[in-house]
Amino acid sequence: MNNRNRGKNTGDDTLFSSQKQMDKLKSAVQDMQYLLSRNYAEKTSSELVGNHYRLKTRQIQALRGASASENQIKERKSKEFEISDLKNKTIYLDGFNILILLESLLSEAYIFEGVDGCSRDLSGVHGTYKRVNQTLTSIELVASFFQKSNAEKLIWIFDKPVSNSGRIKQIILDFVSENNLNWEVELEFNPDRFLVENAEIIVSSDAWILDHCKKWFNLVGYLITEEKLSVNLVKMF
Repeated sequence: MNNRNRGKNTGDDTLFSSQKQMDKLKSAVQDMQYLLSRNYAEKTSSELVGNHYRLKTRQIQALRGASASENQIKERKSKEFEISDLKNKTIYLDGFNILILLESLLSEAYIFEGVDGCSRDLSGVHGTYKRVNQTLTSIELVASFFQKSNAEKLIWIFDKPVSNSGRIKQIILDFVSENNLNWEVELEFNPDRFLVENAEIIVSSDAWILDHCKKWFNLVGYLITEEKLSVNLVKMF
């Protein structure tokens, strides 16, 4: 196993751990919500707010992930399922979104809870997925959730164009055969669109998916509570 993880960037402690920075970010999220609720574009809003509070690039990234309009928050909440709603259902899981978020969380990177109750991280795939030390534990956490949910089936959806998507598919399929789970793994060219068009219930924290899906489940929020995970969680509101 390699020595990689998805931990903090150098400088993240300075940007996200002090009370002064947190107060600034919470005010920024409030201002961002005000602008988004009045139909300002996300890019324009984050530039205005970022300049006003003199935010650094990664703070703006966290701000964008944590923010939503009042209408988006209401809509997302109305479509959110509880664990008891998943019994005997088929769940579709937004593969890289959830896997990388869990890997980041387990690597003690900062995780940001947004106004919609979803947690997000600052990592990304950037065209290539690389397995890290926390990959298998992340898959095990999904398995623990799956068994407790009494769901019928879970289908992982990964981005086919991302390098190594075939490799992570095989890692999960090996795990499935060892643990006798009713899981499938599929590679799609446009996973976000595939998910909103084909899935009744989606596990994701991707904002576009949450705005366009039928129903969704907040897996990472559930796991933090249920598994009592140690997490560098930054509440952004």
